[in-house]
Amino acid sequence: MTSRSDLILRFAEPADCNVLFKLIKALAEYEKLSHAVTGDAVALQEHLFGSPIYVEAILAEYTGQAVGFALFFHNYSTFLTKPGIYLEDLFVLPEYRQQGIGRELITKIAQIAVERGCGRLEWSVLDWNEPAIAFYRRMGATILDDWRICRVTDQALSKLGCQG
Repeated sequence: MTSRSDLILRFAEPADCNVLFKLIKALAEYEKLSHAVTGDAVALQEHLFGSPIYVEAILAEYTGQAVGFALFFHNYSTFLTKPGIYLEDLFVLPEYRQQGIGRELITKIAQIAVERGCGRLEWSVLDWNEPAIAFYRRMGATILDDWRICRVTDQALSKLGCQG
């Protein structure tokens, strides 16, 4: 178990973008989606710290080493008429799992949501990732079986965006 005194959670800074992008690539490898990573640390830095700011990130450091992160952005619930937070990615390096780091990260994001007056915190999980699903349920999450993610990307997005 990691010592709480050796674990630091902090908002990412511009100098963290290279290490953060390495963690993103490690997440993609874990999810068997390395082929889907087409971005880079430069674009990530622009979206984290440019104008406008699109995303925020919390970095988890254990004894000075980056071992995980949470990347999130605001969304909005028309039914609640409140902002929410969408947790795009939550990742801890495999050798640091089962030590409470993931729980600390998700708790930190929940604290941010409460501080900002958000009505909900939500995220997606791959259906084959049983360890993550069990972890999220232990954290109090409800898995919504009746909702599906819709996505338009690449050529389909360009085609759709050029209509009208």
